[in-house]
Parts: sequence; C-alpha cells; structure tokens
Amino acid sequence: MDDRKKIILKAIVDDYVRTCEPVGSKSLVRRHNLSYSSATIRNEMAELEEMGLLIKPHTSAGRMPSDKGYRAYVDNLLSLPEIPLEEEIAARQFLSENLREAREMIERTAEYLAEKTNYLSVVLSPQYSDTSLEQIKIMMIEPGRAIVVLVLSPGVVHDRLIRIPSLIDEKDLQEIGHAIERCLAGKRLDDITLVTISSAAEATDLPEVLVNQVLYEAYIAIKQTERIDVYIDGKYQLLKHPEFRDVNRASRFYDVVRQEQMVAGYMREMEQEEEQNIVEGLDKIEKMESAPKALATQKDRPAYMVRIGQEIALSGMEDMSFITTTYRIGRQISGQIGVIGPKRMEYGNIISQISFVNRVLCDVAKDHYARGGDHPAIEG
Repeated sequence: MDDRKKIILKAIVDDYVRTCEPVGSKSLVRRHNLSYSSATIRNEMAELEEMGLLIKPHTSAGRMPSDKGYRAYVDNLLSLPEIPLEEEIAARQFLSENLREAREMIERTAEYLAEKTNYLSVVLSPQYSDTSLEQIKIMMIEPGRAIVVLVLSPGVVHDRLIRIPSLIDEKDLQEIGHAIERCLAGKRLDDITLVTISSAAEATDLPEVLVNQVLYEAYIAIKQTERIDVYIDGKYQLLKHPEFRDVNRASRFYDVVRQEQMVAGYMREMEQEEEQNIVEGLDKIEKMESAPKALATQKDRPAYMVRIGQEIALSGMEDMSFITTTYRIGRQISGQIGVIGPKRMEYGNIISQISFVNRVLCDVAKDHYARGGDHPAIEG
C-alpha cells in the first residue's frame, strides 16, 4: 500500500469512527484538505475496496472500513496520544486512596477504564497460584465468626470471613492460627493441600473436632485466592453507541458477556499468545545486525493485543473489537485488563488509556505492597 492509499485509508477510518456514516470522496477533500481531486480519491477508494480494506454498504457512494481495513489501520497508521499529567495524578489518587486489598484496586481499575473509554471494561484478578504464603492471621470478630487474613508475596493481602465453633475463644483461635502459620509459611499456594494444613492440628492441645473445622475454613480461604475473579464495568455504556440500536446484535453480545468465566478464559489465551509473540519477536530481532537498537525499541513498545471482528474467537463478538494488556504485581503475579467496544472505536485513544492504566496500576500496587499495605495482619 503506497503513501497515498495510507493517507486516504486513515482519513476514512478516522471519519467513520467519528460519524458512523459511510465516507465519500467529497467529504474527505473537505474535511482533510487533501491535495488530491475527488476523482483521484474515488479511484484510490475503489482500489482499497478491491484490496479488501474498504467495503461499500448497500448502494451508498461512501465506503467504510472492513475488518482487514481496521487491522491495517491499527498495525500501520495508529498514533497514540499522550495522557495529560493532571489525568495521571487523578488516576493514581483514585486507584490508591484508602486501599485495603488487591480486590479493591482491581475493581477501581475496571470502573476508571469504563468511565474514560465509554466502553465495557474487563479486569481479571491476578493469578496467585505461583506465589507463596507469607503470613496468615485468624482474628475473632464475635463468637462463631472470625476473619482469615492472608499475606502473599509480595505483600498482597486477602481476607475472608469464616464460621468457627462457638466454643472456641480468642486465645484458642490465636493458638490455631499460629500453628497454621508455622505449618504453611513460605509454601506456594499450589502446594498447600488439605492434608498439608491438617498437620497443624498436631501442634495444638485443643479438641481435634474443633481444630479441624477451623483448619478447613482456613484452607478454603487460601484456595479462594487462586480463583480468577472477573470485574466488569460499563455494561450499559455501549448502549450509547449507534451499533447497539440493533437489538439482536446487542442481545448476542450481552449473552456472551454474561458468561464471565468464558471471557476470562479467552483473555488468558490472548495473554499466552501475546507472550509467545514477544518471545518469537525478540528471537528474530537478536539475529538482526541492528539487534541492540531493535531490542530496545521492542522492549519500549506498550504490550497490548488487539482483536477485531472475526478475529475474536467468541460467538457474538463479530461486530466488536477487544483490546487487552497484562498487568504485573512483582515478577510472579499477573492479571489481564481489557476493553471491549464496537469495531468503530478510537483505537489510538483506547490503547493509550489501557496502556496508561496498566502502568498506573502496576506502580500503585508496587508502592502499596512495598509498604506492606495497611492491613492489621502484618502488625506484630
């Protein structure tokens, strides 16, 4: 594709994203002050259509981008706007204010991204299975109820309310908690089994039937942290867009979104594909003569994945685009952030926002957990 075709394709995508109307040659000349005649632009548009980059809906004289056209735009013609400093400051404050748990930070991320993009946001909780248990505290709330507080590496805090035998008092509960911590501290979550935690019963003189109930509840609390939670925000933001005036189209999409774990599984697959592509890309670059410069450029690029229309392997999302990125808390813990919207989206702005939120989330998490969080579990 030569430079003139690139200019025209970019102008058509930009105009269609803004107006949701097929774009004609005369409007291109008028809106973009192109130095080409309308006849020249019509010829180029016809060639772009033959290349599969544009489509002509019905009998309209205008054109609109195809999936392939959007792909060419994202891969070759995209510009990413900078996020203003004041917006960055506000985002950091919103994500970090009064944080107690990782879950709160993830929920706020989904809320912030939906508001800024006007699309649907999906954020997956981190995978903790490869992390280790640093501390576990069990604290009495009232007779029969307690809270289990887990501190994972690197300082991520989770808590869960549990039921305990009403015969257990605060001193007994503290003794059981210390026994569990001695038994499990430093172990990977994947390696903790019910058999493993049951051995803590041997370190107490309390009745076995009482201890075993607390051990089981603590075990469930630990295993709950391995579950991937899905946080979705902005479900009704999409109803503002013209594409969702089609009731059948909207219904198919929302049927998919309701299957949250399926969406989460697809995002995990996208992450694995992204990591594989990065590895293959770096392997190729290392063989180039300009490897040092190319490697630096590759590492500086924001890591995101864009799936457009038919590229999305989820039935019901054929008319959508799905942009994802991977966030990290430390070296071992990672999760996914995604934005779903119509194919007619402002790709540059959305990618800038999702990359920016990724960076802020990682920074806030690093700062928060470097301080050990604010949870009483790490005191004393």
